Amino acid sequence: MEPRGLLIASLILFILVTSSLGGHLKSGPTLKMDQALLTFQNQLTEEVQVFYTTDYCYKCVYQHMVTVKPNNNNESTVISTKFTLTMQVESQNRNATLCRWSRTYGEDGHYTVWIKLSEATGNASCIHTVDKVPHNAYLPILVAALLLALIALLFIGAPYIYSRHCTTKCIKTICCQMDNDGGQSFEDEHNTTKTKPTRLCSLDTFRGFALTVMVFVNYGGGGYWFFQHAPWNGLTVADLVMPWFVFIIGTSVVLAFRSMQRRGVSRLQQLRKITWRTGVLVMLGFCFLNYSPRDGPLSLSWLRVPGVLQRLGFTYFVLSLLQTFWGQKEIPPTANHLGNPVQDVILYWQQWLIIILLETLWLCITFLMPVPDCPTGYLGAGGIGDKGLYPNCTGGAAGYIDRWMFGDNMYRYPTCKEMYLTTQPFDPEGVLGTINSIVIGFLGMQAGKIFIFYKGRNVHILSRFIVWAAILGISAAILSKCTRDGGFIPVNKNLWSLSYVMCMGCFSFLLLAGIYFVTDMKNWWSGQPFIFPGMNSIFVYVGHSLLGFYFPFSWEMRFQESHWEWLLQSLWGTALWVLIAYLLYKKNFFLKI
Repeated sequence: MEPRGLLIASLILFILVTSSLGGHLKSGPTLKMDQALLTFQNQLTEEVQVFYTTDYCYKCVYQHMVTVKPNNNNESTVISTKFTLTMQVESQNRNATLCRWSRTYGEDGHYTVWIKLSEATGNASCIHTVDKVPHNAYLPILVAALLLALIALLFIGAPYIYSRHCTTKCIKTICCQMDNDGGQSFEDEHNTTKTKPTRLCSLDTFRGFALTVMVFVNYGGGGYWFFQHAPWNGLTVADLVMPWFVFIIGTSVVLAFRSMQRRGVSRLQQLRKITWRTGVLVMLGFCFLNYSPRDGPLSLSWLRVPGVLQRLGFTYFVLSLLQTFWGQKEIPPTANHLGNPVQDVILYWQQWLIIILLETLWLCITFLMPVPDCPTGYLGAGGIGDKGLYPNCTGGAAGYIDRWMFGDNMYRYPTCKEMYLTTQPFDPEGVLGTINSIVIGFLGMQAGKIFIFYKGRNVHILSRFIVWAAILGISAAILSKCTRDGGFIPVNKNLWSLSYVMCMGCFSFLLLAGIYFVTDMKNWWSGQPFIFPGMNSIFVYVGHSLLGFYFPFSWEMRFQESHWEWLLQSLWGTALWVLIAYLLYKKNFFLKI
């Protein structure tokens, strides 16, 4: 069966499972995904108030949930099941905390908290009962993972079985012609080896994998919190993809400029290409991805100046300048000598000096720049975080610089807005974070230099990747103290903090090493299907950003009480763009700028 037939059959099966498991009727109030119903039954003779916070919200002020009147009265409220909730019941008359607990509630569950006097101690106690058992919110993703694993096995197994069948048929012919055509076979094999393309499959596969995951999380990732960006500190799957993309840009810059250098392209021509490509990326991000017809009348007053393509374009511009002026050097004969383990670093010391200066600038601005009404070096989300002391300090110096430069022309719905109840706009693609975007792109350039220095020496390439991953991983662990909020510099995608860059650099080197091992080194995997969007990345990214919220890529969901339909929509939209990339590949169409 052809790959397209397998894809269609699996999607039909997923729709059938969705219809049978996701569309059942429920009794009681209608709850949406990641919601549960919590009822407080007050059997005390005094009025009580219930306050809550989430464990993911760092040092957040407790928020009022409900007030429950005395003498067996009750109040119900809908709560979120995404994160663990910490609740406390307080007496309104005595200003005392009666009980406190932390619990993770299940999706679509109905719970009752009985607030009453304990017969043993005479003190107030809070007892939980489950009135309706919650369903398994992770069942949809488990079914999807099993289906994707089945598709992967079919993609791997079908060509193998087919090749075995062909081998059985052709073995006699090969044996009969061996004596007569032995010399010719060797010559043909030698010629085939000589004409084998030198393009690294791992780079396109890496880029395509990052882009595919990016499309999936941009479609909502099925509504799961770990497929969405972290509220502030910490890491989710969505926080991984853009640094991967920036990393592979750096790797591609080194290899592309190496190729241009061999073809004799002049520096002026290189600068023209850099300027043109940067301008196109920035204009695509600003003019096309900023606005769609559903936004209403076009107004420059609310257009967002920073953006993903704008950052990618500027990062590419700086990395290309570094490679144009200080990166095109001939590899000395001693580069392959074992006594020069850092030759690929020392040879480009000017680039490293510029990167160190840029990172020093980021550290100085972040931790030394005074921000009005905020503590110096503040890295928090503001709002109700940090005990509510700095409500207007979202992002510290990074947020202050962006608000000063762009005013309202920046992202107005940061990921911290819902949990931390922030009021200040904050743009994750702001000015200060672009410095560290350049740094992680430069780490990608280092991977490209390793490919060049140790060409044909696969063990050395893999070992260098692993060494770099270890150095960056240990650095990230030290800076973050292996905690989400308690480190010297927490891992934070919104700020593109130094620890985040180190962590993502570690993951990038490990991922590239793994893909290189199974594709270019062992030839166990051709990179499909990720290689197709990887070779048409601009088309897929711009296309899904412009058309992603229109049919057939998405539709108005009717079953919002669970993750089934949203996950189906996310997978469907992602699969369509992978299919489009495959069709463009078959037509030999590649959008380049």
